[in-house]
Amino acid sequence: MSSVASPPVARFSGRRARAALRVALSYYVTNGLSTALGLLLISGTVHLFLGAFAAAAASVGVIVVTPPDQPAPRRGKFWQLLPAALIGPPLFFAVQVLHAEPVQLGLLLVLASFGAFLGGAWGKRGLPISVSVMLALIFSMAVPAHSGGATVLSTSLYFASGAAVYLVYATVMNAVLNARYRVQMLVDTLLSIAALMRTQARQFTPEAGEGKAAPIGQLLRQQAELADQLQVARDILLESARTPQRQRLAGMLVLVLEMRDHLLACELDLDTLLAQPGQAPVLGALRVELEGLADEIELLCDALLLGREPAPPTLRRPALAVLPGADEAAMGSEAAPSPAVLARAMTHRVGHLHDEMVRMVALARGEAEPDLAIVRTSWQMFVSPTTWSWPTFAALWRRDAPTLRHAIRAALAIGTGYALSVALPWGTHDYWILLTITVVLRGSLAQTVERRNARVAGTLVGGLLAWGLLSAQVAPLLMLLIVTLAQGVAHAFAIRRYLVTAVAVTVLALVQAHQLSTGTNPAVDLLERLADTLIGTALAWAFSYVLPSWERMQIPALVTRVLAAQARHARVALGLGQLRAVDNEPELLWRLARREAFDSLSALVQATQRSLVEPRAVRPPLEPLGRLLAYSYQLLGQLTAVKTMLLRQRGRLQAGQIQAPMQQAADTLEALLLSGPSATQRDRLPTQASPLTTSLPDPFVDDLSPWLLRRLDLAEDIAAQLRAEAERVQQALAR
Repeated sequence: MSSVASPPVARFSGRRARAALRVALSYYVTNGLSTALGLLLISGTVHLFLGAFAAAAASVGVIVVTPPDQPAPRRGKFWQLLPAALIGPPLFFAVQVLHAEPVQLGLLLVLASFGAFLGGAWGKRGLPISVSVMLALIFSMAVPAHSGGATVLSTSLYFASGAAVYLVYATVMNAVLNARYRVQMLVDTLLSIAALMRTQARQFTPEAGEGKAAPIGQLLRQQAELADQLQVARDILLESARTPQRQRLAGMLVLVLEMRDHLLACELDLDTLLAQPGQAPVLGALRVELEGLADEIELLCDALLLGREPAPPTLRRPALAVLPGADEAAMGSEAAPSPAVLARAMTHRVGHLHDEMVRMVALARGEAEPDLAIVRTSWQMFVSPTTWSWPTFAALWRRDAPTLRHAIRAALAIGTGYALSVALPWGTHDYWILLTITVVLRGSLAQTVERRNARVAGTLVGGLLAWGLLSAQVAPLLMLLIVTLAQGVAHAFAIRRYLVTAVAVTVLALVQAHQLSTGTNPAVDLLERLADTLIGTALAWAFSYVLPSWERMQIPALVTRVLAAQARHARVALGLGQLRAVDNEPELLWRLARREAFDSLSALVQATQRSLVEPRAVRPPLEPLGRLLAYSYQLLGQLTAVKTMLLRQRGRLQAGQIQAPMQQAADTLEALLLSGPSATQRDRLPTQASPLTTSLPDPFVDDLSPWLLRRLDLAEDIAAQLRAEAERVQQALAR
């Protein structure tokens, strides 16, 4: 047998190797390595001067501050970490004092857990603080009981010192790595847009028996994930974009937003083209071009990660110009355009994607200058707040608030877990059940089930690894390196792949607990750990049904938010100011409205997905929700097409002919989305062409105004259907 791999196998191996390299050079691995280095430096220094026990206690202080240590803007980084460093030491000390008082300790655990999980009110900024508080409590339980107050005090001081030093270290390292984080955040976003492009390409030629349903579901998930990812990238890339390098990276991020819009517009008229067998060659060729563009973006990502100058892109406009049917100008006999014309329009949308990719590579190569007039003056409006808002906390105190309900159920689960751990015959590791509950119990049943499965598998693998390490009686210095590596891996993959984190955190917790528990048997009973894990996961899963916050309880507000965001986006996108030269104000308002439209849809998509694992009796109406989401993205696509005409083809539009219809369309869309269709508007469903669009000239030669008016008519019809689906959802939820 030949040792040379076949071309498909070689290509597959090459893709796997490139994917592994991208993970190794990603921002989350860099952040994990930074965390591990901080742990090694701090605990190693303490070990050198004060001994192994002091180093172990200081490393726990470090670990407690690490959950909120994620890549972030330089401004506000210190305040992002400060709550964990301030709240952890007093709780650690209190648990140390109450070691011999199980009733009082149990009361402290319940009350502190309730307060910790209220941190979820601040969303993604608050949840890591909640984890930090719980880790301070739980790891303090792993320290053996002390007989004297001085020992308790010294242990707590070691802990506090580790937390305080790491607070300074993490703030400094975040500033040092800021330039690298900017590149990595952009690359991560580009890889997401490339994956979205491949999913869109699959819709052009659905596989036999697959249809469009499968890729559409994946497309909605990827759009939602991209919306969240873009906000994280904005927070870092748009901060202080003053130097040429920062401006180029910020300019590339702006182009990513434009590419997302063009991808969304590729959904327009796709159903009509798929229904025409004669257009299959064009769609197949467009799929190849889209996948080629995705390859180009990935090559750009590899060059950015490796610090190399990207290669010049492959120019695809000539290939697009000679696609079958791309030069045909046959028009339909009625208002509806012919499939050939729609295929040409689709080809031009793919061409716009190509143009943005070429501009992006030119920016990366330093051959073009970014247009950042808006970003330079108003970046604060696009980044997440860095202050802790107390009105957010004050709004918690109502019985249907999800965060309050989650805090209550978490406190009850922790209290039950502690009582059970005290009663168990192997109560020497009572903290393990509580640690499992803390990391498994999430705000929704879907997240809890996902964490439950990963936790059990990760504990099994990690327990075996830790048992082998401790049984081998590894030297203390080597054990310190192992703890450092485990901390880095656990921190890096906590959000990306929790199974990897579960393995690493099991090794970390078992080794850390052994280091703190000097004088105990170094051999860890793996069956005991697994039993504790199974008990903890069972309790977390069971308590997720206590005061549940089913997704159907949140969906009415999310649907209302989507409608309001769509109405706002339509009003701004169709504003008459867009007909004049685009200055900062209308452009800024439109970008803000577009971001809110995508963010609102992202929240609804994620809530709908989480509801799929909930009991059937409490699931929201999935079919109208799916149609609502599809219509929402279609409406954004229609308005994106209008916006593209206004920005790129303004010279081929008759301002006098379109001003009044645009104003009328903006009023109609706002009324439809916020108030619902009137009886007259309902009669227009399904789509009817208005008198303004009965004559459609060649869009590639003549006046584009009739085509813009056609887009407005289609947008009104989609908005009416969107509102109708929203009403169906609301009525079904009310029942």
